[in-house]
Amino acid sequence: MAESVFAERIVQNLLDTDFYKLTMMQAVLHNYPNAEVEWEFRCRNSEDLTPYLAEIRYQIERLAELEATADQLAFLERIPFMKPDFIRFLGLFRFNPRHVQTGIEDGQLCIRLRGPWLHVILYEIPLLAIISEVRNRYRYREVLLEQASERLYQKLDWLRAEASASELEGFQVADFGTRRRFSFRVQEQMVKIMKRDFPGRFVGTSNVHLARELDLKPIGTMAHEWLMAHQQLGPRLIDSQIAALDCWVREYRGLLGIALTDCITMDAFLRDFDLYFAKLFDGLRHDSGDPVQWAEKAIAHYHKLGIDPMSKTLVFSDSLTLPKALEIFRALRGRINVSFGIGTNLTCDIPGVEPMSIVLKMTACNGQPVAKISDEAGKTHCTDPNFVAYLRHVFKVPAISSKE
Repeated sequence: MAESVFAERIVQNLLDTDFYKLTMMQAVLHNYPNAEVEWEFRCRNSEDLTPYLAEIRYQIERLAELEATADQLAFLERIPFMKPDFIRFLGLFRFNPRHVQTGIEDGQLCIRLRGPWLHVILYEIPLLAIISEVRNRYRYREVLLEQASERLYQKLDWLRAEASASELEGFQVADFGTRRRFSFRVQEQMVKIMKRDFPGRFVGTSNVHLARELDLKPIGTMAHEWLMAHQQLGPRLIDSQIAALDCWVREYRGLLGIALTDCITMDAFLRDFDLYFAKLFDGLRHDSGDPVQWAEKAIAHYHKLGIDPMSKTLVFSDSLTLPKALEIFRALRGRINVSFGIGTNLTCDIPGVEPMSIVLKMTACNGQPVAKISDEAGKTHCTDPNFVAYLRHVFKVPAISSKE
């Protein structure tokens, strides 16, 4: 009998999340334990998710059952920058469903989070994984694990046929697919295959639970929320990115040195990313806009500061596929180190299955709006258009498109 594509639980445990949630959570514990935040769910393609509301609510309530085990905490203790006080806190942490509001507004599924940043930060990834898998359990009951596996084998065969072994030296891929995975079982299977069939090139997973189970490196540093929150945590808005980067440096002392660039656009980021930060951080992560144009800006910036780009790494994570990653790799090979995090195309690429386009983003911090502008129009996220306009004015960022 074929193995089911769906496990009994959707979210396996507290570690079934992206690593950067834990790294940011530790930084929040140490620096902003009293910050209050609000988050809002958005389905970018306006798919009708209202039929699944009752099941989604049930699964959210089940999150309250999760607690970190001694073995899971021991795994985190072996990571040098995970501090004892944070690990103790995580041992006490429980999801509190009171922080989550679910309902239907204007015919669309509506989910909002509200509460202390420290206590709602871990909701994002499990919530998105729940919405994705609940919808898939209803829409694609007949999917088999073998279909997902076969699709990945085809992609790896294509890559080996397209690029020689020598060309693939330095080609590094990680799994970033927890939030929009078809199901936990599919993600687990994809990561197992990548580890076994793409050795040396597959460098790890953002999923902490799978990293622990499969003896892989957990990968991740910071997300947009870290920079967004500082828009209301720092002294002046114009200094918000500097404050976010500075706080990160003080927390991790040179470790976890990949900075995210597109919270307010790459150009605005580079104006703040001076020699001090460029030397301290190991590299940058791309998450919107043209990847090669973005990389050219990064390389030019390092040259301008007198830094050898080959001492730095660019991480790409925006809607990647293996062909797209190979194209970027060929354009930049020998000029700067690159690495690729593949998400939805790894964990929800099954014939006949339409992946979801869903996000859960911070909208306010300490009662004031925060925004992500990014390097492409459709990814702007804010509930207050006046604040977006103000942010653009302060950082001298022109409006990209009226579609926002």
